[in-house]
Amino acid sequence: MKNLLRLNPQFQRAFTLIFFSLAIAVTPVRADDTMAAPTTPVKAELHYLKEGKPNATELLAPPPLPDSAEQAADMATVREVYHATGSNDIAAAYLEKKFDIFNFTPAIGNFFFAGKFPKTEKFFDHVQTDAETVTDNAKDFYKRPRPYVTDPTLANGKLEKSFSYPSGHSTESMVLALVLADLFPNKHDAIIAIARTIGWHRVEIARHYPTDIYAGRVLAQAIVKDMEKSEKFQKDLAEAKAEIATAQTTAKNSP
Repeated sequence: MKNLLRLNPQFQRAFTLIFFSLAIAVTPVRADDTMAAPTTPVKAELHYLKEGKPNATELLAPPPLPDSAEQAADMATVREVYHATGSNDIAAAYLEKKFDIFNFTPAIGNFFFAGKFPKTEKFFDHVQTDAETVTDNAKDFYKRPRPYVTDPTLANGKLEKSFSYPSGHSTESMVLALVLADLFPNKHDAIIAIARTIGWHRVEIARHYPTDIYAGRVLAQAIVKDMEKSEKFQKDLAEAKAEIATAQTTAKNSP
């Protein structure tokens, strides 16, 4: 091979072009190829997922390119939504800085409150932690600045230092919602609606672009699909179902 390349410059050039074409084809695409190299992947104890699965950088399309018409349209939506949002939604968005399964109590019922379901709470804490790890690795790969970094006039409240794409709130809330909807199938639509609202609130306070939110919803479905392959997930899910069923039966039999 070395002699052939040395004796045939045309073949050498063709081989080089093919090599780099293949390298580009198998490399995940980020929003801007001038970005710094991706940071080291977030290392955390995974409970129901295998390391690197799902791979958000293979699953998601990259966010809009900086200075593109697509980015300008995304930013225009953030500005419009931010300036049109009422005080009640702003207050709700701030309260959702930290959230868990009990943000979904309005859809599920007042019997569903913290401290009553220890196995269920532990299970969902593990679910949310796994989802956060996947999302954080994607954020550190794409390195998309948040809207208020690109446009400082949108800055408000206590600002996050992490990147924007995909939205952690959108991803994690939808992961929780999809699993909760399995536990409460008759409440499915109302549970999903709350997750969608949690994600959209982040646009209303200029923490995210709409494309960040939509990417999070896609990623959430992939996360849950991979979790469902785990025997430990299925075991813990069954225990959560049993715990909730017992509580529901007790509530019905109470005077």
